[in-house]
This record gives sequence, structure tokens and C-alpha cells, in this order.
Amino acid sequence: MKIKIRLREILAERGMSQRQLARLMDLRPSTINHLCSDNVDRVYIRTLENICEALNISIHDLIDDDHESSDS
Repeated sequence: MKIKIRLREILAERGMSQRQLARLMDLRPSTINHLCSDNVDRVYIRTLENICEALNISIHDLIDDDHESSDS
């Protein structure tokens, strides 16, 4: 099973840039950029919690378990 952070899609749906989210959360833009990439291998739980709070979403909206990737 591959776990995917859907941050890029959520930001696109809302018309929000990575830089705007970084400013809102007082984080470096590179941190948000990394979380929007497909190469995330580590992330702090608190960072995910803060993103959920900032975007007013649940953790279930932010994280997707990609069963199809593991079945291929």
C-alpha cells in the first residue's frame, strides 16, 4: 500500500498556491513544495494536523491510501 498526501490536489481545488499556504501556516515554501511532491517519505504528524486546521479539512481528506499502486 502506498500512502499519498493529496495536498497538491486540495490546493488546486481551492485555487490556493503553495506559497499562500506557506504564508498562512508560517512555514517555508520549500516545506509545502515537498509535501506537494510525489517523493514524500517522511512528515511530521503535527505538520499534517496544522495543514488540516489551516485548510479546515479532516486528515481523511488529506491522506489517501493508494491500493492500486501496490497491486500493480
